[in-house]
Amino acid sequence: MSRIVITGTGAICGAGTDPASIVDTLLAGRSALAPIASFNAEPFRGGLAAEVPDYNGGKLLGDRKLLKLVRRSDVFGIYAGTQAIEQAGLPAWQATLTEAEAAQYADQTGCYVGSGGGTAEVNYDFFPLMAETKDDLNGFGRELPNMVNPMWLLKSLPNNVLCHISIRHQLKGPNGCITNHTSSGILSVIESAWALREGDAQRVVAVGHDAPIEPQTLLYLDRVGLIGKDSLRPFDQRHDGCLLGEGAASFVLETEASAQARGATVLGEYLGGGDASEGEGLFCIRSDGDGLSRAIALALADAQLKPADVGMIVAHGNGTQESDASEAAALLRVFGAEMPPVTGFKWSVGHLFSSAGLLDAAVGLEACRRKVVPGIANLETLAESCAGLNVSKQTRVPSSDVVLVLCRGFAGTNAALLLRAIA
Repeated sequence: MSRIVITGTGAICGAGTDPASIVDTLLAGRSALAPIASFNAEPFRGGLAAEVPDYNGGKLLGDRKLLKLVRRSDVFGIYAGTQAIEQAGLPAWQATLTEAEAAQYADQTGCYVGSGGGTAEVNYDFFPLMAETKDDLNGFGRELPNMVNPMWLLKSLPNNVLCHISIRHQLKGPNGCITNHTSSGILSVIESAWALREGDAQRVVAVGHDAPIEPQTLLYLDRVGLIGKDSLRPFDQRHDGCLLGEGAASFVLETEASAQARGATVLGEYLGGGDASEGEGLFCIRSDGDGLSRAIALALADAQLKPADVGMIVAHGNGTQESDASEAAALLRVFGAEMPPVTGFKWSVGHLFSSAGLLDAAVGLEACRRKVVPGIANLETLAESCAGLNVSKQTRVPSSDVVLVLCRGFAGTNAALLLRAIA
């Protein structure tokens, strides 16, 4: 099987605007979690999140006019995707091609995007009219055309990032928009790899993006008991829930032949991926970690690796008691006492939902390239339910160049990704 390499990465979140700066934040033990500034969050438990500081959508996009057509989440996705594309050197390479070569390049370059499928904020435009007309549905219907932004539907589409990145960079190969809650970003990478394996493309841009920090999402999560009070403490005895983050991440994946033909710098290698569902309900999690352990086993089989080959694990680590305990159970089932160093990043960046897994992958790859496993800075006492998990608040060294990235979502979704770091 031909090797699949990673030639470009991109990321943005509350802790930084690229993978390198995010790793710097983690190594410094700094958290981006702070009181929510974009709306009044006082009614909610905690009221904390990791927002992208000094948000300027026009600057991130490089095109202020485009803000009329996209959401905040889309801005992050387009930014991260463009960052990865530029790091991979694709625009410069494309500029050297003849017209015929450029057409072939476009047809052989794809794009897969993991999206949240839209957030509650897309409905907020209707709230003033709903308040004004109260129970008068006929009155609401009559006035609706006079107050809704004519661009509302276009702005609300979950595939905006896919469209705008592909149009901007002339990516005419295989493409898809994946909306599978938190696992969406990792699944975009797995789908990209399969497109390369099957010969449907020579290079693919994979993106995951989300911006779940908004009142209705926070209200729902708070009411079902998933929001932490004053911090996000993965695997710690005091863990009491997750806190939200926002942002995006991206990979450019290529066949080894494509990268060599361009003389591209290789940052890493895609080794394998797997996903599995427990399917026991929207919020139900099996205490034995069955779904996650099966996803890991599938990824190892796909990569033709053994558990002992893994050098570091970037855990989902969302700080909720049931998820942390079952994740620990899954890792103990697969790795046992020989478990490599385990870390997690949500204590600093928050839970980015659909972009969480791909952000962890981009940051984890960068960390492993530096030969560091960032510690969980706010870890004090390991929870009894997580006993045996090889986590630490200290920075450590990976035991190999292979990174395992884990991601979990509602309805029992679980995904695992295996990457090799190339310094």
